[in-house]
Amino acid sequence: MLTLENIAYRVEGRLLFRGVNAQIGANRRLGLVGRNGCGKTTLLRLIAGRLEPDQGAIFRARGRSVRLVDQEVPGGPETPRDAVLAADAERASLIGEAGTAAGARLAEIEARLAEIGAHAAPARAARLLAGLGIDEAMQLAPLADLSGGWRMRVALAAALFVEPDLLLLDEPTNHLDLEAAAWLESHLRTYPRALVVVSHDRTLLDAVPDGILHIAGEGLAAYPGNYTRFERVQAERAAATKARQDRIDAKRRQLRGFVERFRYNASKARQAQSRVKALARLADEPVAAGERTAELVFPQPDGLAPPLMTLAEVAVGYRPGRPVLAGLDLRIDPDERVALLGANGNGKSTFAKLLADMLPAERGVVTRARDLRVGYFAQHQIDTLRPGDTAFAHLARLLPDAAPERLRTRLGGFGFSGEKADLPVAALSGGEKARLNLALISSRAPQLLVLDEPTNHLDIESRRALVDALQAWRGAVVLITHDMHLVQLVADRLWLVDGGTVRPYDGDLADYRAGVLGGAARGPARNGARQVSGRKAQRRAAAALRDRQKPLRDAVQAAERRIAEALEAQRRLHDRLAAAARHDDGARIAALSRQLAEAKREEAAAEGAWLAAAEALESAGPG
Repeated sequence: MLTLENIAYRVEGRLLFRGVNAQIGANRRLGLVGRNGCGKTTLLRLIAGRLEPDQGAIFRARGRSVRLVDQEVPGGPETPRDAVLAADAERASLIGEAGTAAGARLAEIEARLAEIGAHAAPARAARLLAGLGIDEAMQLAPLADLSGGWRMRVALAAALFVEPDLLLLDEPTNHLDLEAAAWLESHLRTYPRALVVVSHDRTLLDAVPDGILHIAGEGLAAYPGNYTRFERVQAERAAATKARQDRIDAKRRQLRGFVERFRYNASKARQAQSRVKALARLADEPVAAGERTAELVFPQPDGLAPPLMTLAEVAVGYRPGRPVLAGLDLRIDPDERVALLGANGNGKSTFAKLLADMLPAERGVVTRARDLRVGYFAQHQIDTLRPGDTAFAHLARLLPDAAPERLRTRLGGFGFSGEKADLPVAALSGGEKARLNLALISSRAPQLLVLDEPTNHLDIESRRALVDALQAWRGAVVLITHDMHLVQLVADRLWLVDGGTVRPYDGDLADYRAGVLGGAARGPARNGARQVSGRKAQRRAAAALRDRQKPLRDAVQAAERRIAEALEAQRRLHDRLAAAARHDDGARIAALSRQLAEAKREEAAAEGAWLAAAEALESAGPG
């Protein structure tokens, strides 16, 4: 249906693609994946014809429609339902013409309207909007009354309503709640035409595509199957590459040892020279490098006795006498891992603000543990970062007494190593800003993290890093996300925000998804006791893993502190040496030089301790 032939494209002189070839057949469902900034959105725009390639050609089958979902529909007096119906240009045109046509032409119009199911279209449009969380009242309200996020849902519903021959979706779940994301996944699994979806939502990429297109470097590679199968192939290739690299390194060490031993031995000179040439050839052998692995490391909190927080008959809202949530009787313990379920607008973010002490209780009692620190992540915080300031400057403002080396070590744990820490925020991608925000909200080692949609700007590797970081972290987590994969791997309890309150949900995520797709958030469809028992066992296993790893993590952190102290000592000694040199104080210079050598030895010893502890921690198990 569509062919990309030898495509090349540049952005501001930088080569983004080169030699890209691909075919998209009728009824194929493809996932398009790759690192943030690799060009996924640009490729969709090229396929849609909104951009022209610098080289090569894109061949589209005649008469086939291609639609890239707009990121937003404009506001105005038109209703969401009317906007969706208007997306079918043929239907709208025929209905308009039917008002003035007569005779044979009117009969033709009526026949065509019946053929395309025009009379059932309003009901179909309403179902699509409802599936995306837009209820009856919102469907009949002006678009101008809806926020940008809700208008994006209308744009998505309009594209699904038209059913183009090739539908192009760019991060369609980013502004959806878990309920709407589950509905969309179910709908796309049976989409009757071709589909290409860009997404970092692993659950979607496992459920919908029958093939994966992967952008790496300047090229595009195709893989059969869903994302999990693609990832398995990538892992096997990475393992093979590492094994080959290990063999090359071993051979290099062997050759280098022979050369060093016999370079000046007359009887072995010829063999040594041949080894030198072999070593040079070995150094030139290309070995494919894997993509950079994302990393996130939350600072471990001080332990607090349970509970961290209790809520007793609490009500909370924004206007006196009109609470959004009421009757809250809940408890959060130090090892709690909770995901909040419930449709957008039910009060999940309100509850998060209450926990983070950003919104006071209207009535009832909120009891917080003494010295409790809460790290609160919300999407709007990314927009409040100062564009001209660096990541280092942002963290230094929060930790003014911390040594620069400690700040850089902390930033390195969130992917801001070296020069990256000194780039202005304006030069960072959305994913990098999200990681910086995570670094900032965890800067004071909170005992409770409240994360409201932390993954919207993160690519799949960064989402995996977030899972690893949360599994390794010893504090409590309350999570709001549409990423079902993240919920499954992190949460061991589910709370439902519905009906103006928050209550524990006794089923699992599969039960909840089944209830959403069936029209209601039902309880467990299978043996509830068995499911709860299984979750308790998982929770105990996770707690045991954290306990087993605690001394190893403490050793890593102690080594990091030793390194930072040694570096700070060296900085001070260099300053003192410079002062002694200005006064030509030989005795002082000698004494300071000995101290500097000792500080360097301490740095080396601390680095060795850190390596040993890090290796032991890695061997101790996942997380």
